[in-house]
Amino acid sequence: MTEGRRERSDAARNRRAILRATETLLAEHPPEQVSMERIAAAAGVGKGTVFHRFGSRAGLMRELMLERAHALREAVTDGPPPLGPGAPPRQRLLAFLDAVVDVVGRNKGLLAALGQAISATRDPEEDARAHHSVYDFWHGHISALIAEERPDLDAELLAHILLGALQNGPIVRLLGQGEGQRLGASLRLLVMGVLEGAVA
Repeated sequence: MTEGRRERSDAARNRRAILRATETLLAEHPPEQVSMERIAAAAGVGKGTVFHRFGSRAGLMRELMLERAHALREAVTDGPPPLGPGAPPRQRLLAFLDAVVDVVGRNKGLLAALGQAISATRDPEEDARAHHSVYDFWHGHISALIAEERPDLDAELLAHILLGALQNGPIVRLLGQGEGQRLGASLRLLVMGVLEGAVA
C-alpha cells in the first residue's frame, strides 16, 4: 500500500471511529457532557484529529446527522420494499414515516447536540443548508407518495404538516421519553385517515 493510500485509509478509519464514538456517547450522556475531548478519547484519536476532520463541534454533529439521514435515503432509493421501490405508495409512505420516527427517536441526543452546536456556530448558513438538504428530501419523498396515492390532495402542504409534527416541542419531549412507538402509531392513524378521507 502506498503512503497516500495508507493516509486515506487511516483518515477513513478515524472518521468512522469518531462518528461511532460520538453516537455512543450521545446515547449514554446528555449532549452538554459530550465534549470534543471526550469524543477524541473514546475514539482513540487526538483532539486535533477531530477538529482537523470536522472543523468544529457543530461540524461533527452535522456530519453525524447527515450520515444517519443518508443511510435512510439509500434505503428509500435502493433498498427493499416497502421502504424502497416496489411497494404501493401507501405502504411506502407508512414505512418511511416509521423510519423517520426511528431515526429521530434513536438520535434524540444528536438532535439536541446539533441544536446546541448550531446556536453556537459561526456559520449558521452552512448548518441551515445541511438541515435543508435532509428536510427537502424527506418532504419531497412524502409529498410524492401522497400525490401518487391521492392526486386530489395538497400533497406538498400535507408533507410539511407531517414533518412539522416531528419538530413540535411536546413531540420532541415524548421522543426523549422513549415514546417513539406511540408517535409512530399515531402518525399511521393520521395518515390513513387523510388518505382514506373524502375531500369536502
